[in-house]
Amino acid sequence: MEIHEWFEPLDWIVLFGYLGLTTWVGHVMRGKQASINDFFAGGRSLPWLAVTGSIIATEISGVTFIGVPGGVMAANGDFTYLIWALGSVIGRVIVGVVFTKVFYEENIYSPYDYMGKRIKPQLKTLATVFFTIGSILAQSVRVMVAAIPLMIVTPFSFEMCILIIGVFAIGWTLMGGMRTVIWTDVMQFFLFAIGGLITLFWVGAHLGVGWSEVAADAGKMKWLNLEAGVSDAFKFTFWVAIVAVPFQNVAAYGVDQLNAQRMFCCKNAQDARKAIIWSSLGQLVTLLMLMVGAALFVWYANHPPEGVVAEKMKWDSASGTPGAPDNVFPIWIVSELPPGLSGLILGGVFAAAISSLDSILAALSQTTISLLYKPEEQQSEAQQRKLVAKSRMWVVFWGIFLTVFTLLMRWVQKQTGIAVLPLAFGMTTYTMGPLLAMFLCALLGRGSFRGLLIGSIISFVGVLFIRNDVWVLIHSIEIPFLPRMSYEWLGNLPMYWVNSEGALKTTVGFYWAWPATTIVTFLFGYFWRRRNARIV
Repeated sequence: MEIHEWFEPLDWIVLFGYLGLTTWVGHVMRGKQASINDFFAGGRSLPWLAVTGSIIATEISGVTFIGVPGGVMAANGDFTYLIWALGSVIGRVIVGVVFTKVFYEENIYSPYDYMGKRIKPQLKTLATVFFTIGSILAQSVRVMVAAIPLMIVTPFSFEMCILIIGVFAIGWTLMGGMRTVIWTDVMQFFLFAIGGLITLFWVGAHLGVGWSEVAADAGKMKWLNLEAGVSDAFKFTFWVAIVAVPFQNVAAYGVDQLNAQRMFCCKNAQDARKAIIWSSLGQLVTLLMLMVGAALFVWYANHPPEGVVAEKMKWDSASGTPGAPDNVFPIWIVSELPPGLSGLILGGVFAAAISSLDSILAALSQTTISLLYKPEEQQSEAQQRKLVAKSRMWVVFWGIFLTVFTLLMRWVQKQTGIAVLPLAFGMTTYTMGPLLAMFLCALLGRGSFRGLLIGSIISFVGVLFIRNDVWVLIHSIEIPFLPRMSYEWLGNLPMYWVNSEGALKTTVGFYWAWPATTIVTFLFGYFWRRRNARIV
C-alpha cells in the first residue's frame, strides 16, 4: 500500500474546499485595482494586524511547517533553533524603530527606490538585481520544501504539486495584488496554528500528558547552545543568534522587498512599526512546531514505523531516527489523523507554499515595474491602468519562471544531497548583506555607487568560497568530452576539506556571511573616494 492511498475522498474535498474558500476570501477582499498604489500597496489602507499576520505567514512557509518538526526528529535534533528567535526579534525592533520612518517620508514603494534617490539611480538597479537573484534562489527552495512531502502523501507527482502551487499563487496575486496576498496570508497563519495545536492535542490524547517529559529526557528540548558556531556544522547557537541573525533579519524585514512591501501597505509609519514589531509573536508558531517535532519523536518511539512508512521516512531502527526527517510530519498527518482533518492540515502545507510564492510574485513584479517603467512619472488614470495591466503581465512571467526554477532546484537538491533547511537559509547569504549595506549607506546619506558595486561583488564571490553548494553542483554535472571538476584544489584551501568519502565540506558556518558581507560592502561604499558626490 502506498502512502497516498490513505488520502481519502473526504481529504480531497476538504483540501480543495479550503483552497477554494481562501480564493473566494481573496476575491472578496481584493478592493479596487485602479492604480499600482492599489495593486502593490493595497492603497496604503490595510490594518496593521492583518499585515502582522501576513508577515508571520510568509515567514513560516513550508520551511517552518515541515522542516522544523523534521529537524527535531532528526538525529541530534533539539530546540536550539528557537534561540535564533532572539536575533529575529532584535532585527524586527531595529527595522520598526529606524527603517519604517524613512519608508513613509517619500512616495516610494520599495527600499530600492529610497536607495536610488539618496545615493544614485544606478544603485536602485543594483539593489533590484541582488534582490531578484536572492529571491529566486531562496523562495524556490521554500516552495520545494513543501512540494517534496506533498508528492509522497498525495498521488500527485512533484511536477504536479509545483504546478498546483504555481497556478494558485499566480491566480491569487492577479486577483487583487497585495490586498489579496495579505488577506489570504492571514488565513494561512490561523491554519498553521490550528494544525500544530491539533497535532499536540492528538499526541497528548494518545500518549498522555507525560510525553513532553520523555522528549526532554531524550535531549530533544535542549534550547541553549553556547558553542561559537564557527564550524561547518549547521548549528543554532546563542552567539550566532545575537551576532549574525540580527543582520539577516534586519535585511530580511527592512531591505528585502518580500517583507518590506507589506509595511508599505499600512496607513502610516506608526502602523508599519507596530506591524513589524508585533510580528515577533510569530516565534510562538516556531515554538509550536518545535513542540510538534518533539511530540512526533515520542510518538514514533512508542510506535516505530513499519513497511512503506519506514521506507519513505528512511527510518533507522537502530538509532530511532529518520533519514528523511522532512517527510515525517506529512506522513504522520496522513497515516494517523482521521479523514478530513488530514486534508485540512495538508491544505495548510499547500497554502504555506502558495503563500511563499504569491508573496514573491508581487514583490518581483513591483520591483520590475519600478525599474523598467518609472511609475513615478506616470500619474494619470490611463497611465496607472496601463501600469496595473503590465504588473499583472509580470506576475504571470515571474510565476512561470519561478515554477520552472523550482523544478531545477529540486534537481540540484537531489544531485547535491544538501538538507533543505540549511539550503533555504544559505541562499540568503549571497545577497542579504550587500543589500543591507546599500540601505545603510543611503540612510546615512553617504555612499559611493562604485564602492558599493565593488563591495557587493567581493562579498558575493566571498560567499562562494565559504559555501559548497555551487562547487558540488559543478562537480555533479557531467559534460561530454570534459573531465569532471576535481575537489583537490578546493580541499587545499582553508575554507574546505574533503572527507573520506570524497565529499566537499566547509570549515566556516555560512551564517557568519550575513554580518561579514554587510560590513565589507558598507566599508567599500562608505569610504570609497567619490567624485562630485552629493545626496539627491
